[in-house]
Amino acid sequence: MPHLCLKVDVDTLRGTLEGVPRLIELFRRENVGATFLFSMGPDHTGRALKRIFRPGFLAKVRRTSVRSNYGLKTLLYGTLLPGPDIGKRGADVMRATRDAGFECGIHCWDHVVWQDGVMHKPDAWARRQMQRAHERYEKVFGEPALTCGAAGWQMSREALREQGRLGYRYATDSRVDGPQRDVGPFWPLVRGEAMPVPQVPTTLPTLDELLGVDDCTAENVHLRLLQATVAPRDHVFTLHAELEGLALFPVMERLLTGWRDQGYTLCTTELYFSSLDLATLPFCEVRWGSVAGRSGDLFMQGPRYLASASALSGAPAP
Repeated sequence: MPHLCLKVDVDTLRGTLEGVPRLIELFRRENVGATFLFSMGPDHTGRALKRIFRPGFLAKVRRTSVRSNYGLKTLLYGTLLPGPDIGKRGADVMRATRDAGFECGIHCWDHVVWQDGVMHKPDAWARRQMQRAHERYEKVFGEPALTCGAAGWQMSREALREQGRLGYRYATDSRVDGPQRDVGPFWPLVRGEAMPVPQVPTTLPTLDELLGVDDCTAENVHLRLLQATVAPRDHVFTLHAELEGLALFPVMERLLTGWRDQGYTLCTTELYFSSLDLATLPFCEVRWGSVAGRSGDLFMQGPRYLASASALSGAPAP
């Protein structure tokens, strides 16, 4: 049976305190696995409004009912209201997620700051952001994180290097472009330099990328996604605690039913990753590009590098 991994990005305090418990209840009731990636530092969601002049951002805000999905209070954090510390106020929920049997990992320290800054800030800045999240995770859970997935699919070469220093087994920072059958887990290359941690990319569009496009509504968006998964193959679907855990909760219920009917094993990314033979994963030169329905340039799986691992200078040992 093909795998369909459920990767839950938790961006905000509200998503942590309200969305995560609802998703845990749903996933346990349906007996499916999921990986929860937590924002460990301050919630500065309100500062994202400065992206209003970024191409595609305002259109997304109009399409996806940002205020109703995130709540007015959340949209003021970091501007008119101080940004609450998610890792402190949400620690009990995070531990409860692990104790309920779900895989947990790191999303970021500060979601907005990372998404807007990692491609422009010095290398030392990226390392410090990652180290702060790593240290907070270990304080909350009593053990180090083994996986991570970047906020907004935004990454830099130094951030990829730092993942190896922090000891992550695999990461889910990347996207794929379209429904090609030759995409999937890979060893990333940046300008020919092999990175130390394999990638498990998101292969499906997110709900907020689909809603409001081509007559796609909350009532029929699940059909669009189910159409994309009719042909059996391994997939990773990224959902958000603030969306599928709250206003779009009924959509998530319909998706679980549909994917199970299609024959998928609904699971954590860790279960899928553990089934892979790392020695056979391709090396792919990564790129930064756009995805329909989302603003900005994302970290994406690029073309396969057809050399053997031994031909790559500095290639990690499988």
